[in-house]
Amino acid sequence: MTTTAPELAASSVRFREARPEDLERIVQLLAADSLGTWRESLTGGPLPDAYARAFDEIAADPRNQLIAGEVDGAVIACLQLTFIPGLTYIGGERANIEGIRVDRALRGGGIGKALVRHAIGLARQRGCVLIQLTTDKRRSEAHAVYRSLGFVASHEGMKLVL
Repeated sequence: MTTTAPELAASSVRFREARPEDLERIVQLLAADSLGTWRESLTGGPLPDAYARAFDEIAADPRNQLIAGEVDGAVIACLQLTFIPGLTYIGGERANIEGIRVDRALRGGGIGKALVRHAIGLARQRGCVLIQLTTDKRRSEAHAVYRSLGFVASHEGMKLVL
């Protein structure tokens, strides 16, 4: 894709559930990131089977959605949205966003913001009481986008890589 962020309006992106044929492109988006380069495995050959297994599990789980953003049939953005039942908030369900990525050449044009807005809309439709995400502390530009959407850094997140 040769379009750049200033040329592509976020409103021209269509969001939909990802399909199996999108998997390789989604993995490319996840890997084409300073933090994703060490987490993902793109060797130029076939994708490791673990990606297809994970995709199939996500697609089969009614509490998970893998969302793709596309323009003219090309996937240019993605995220995973997971719905989590809970006892807190009087048994309220929450939504969790993971793996937000936008094609590097298209960043800065509002596509990521539109993608997260889409996820917020899905969570509202489902009746979730809150939506949450974690973001690496080094992603200051992403933090500004999330704050502009109303997210508040109200908690300290911690992770343990196993």
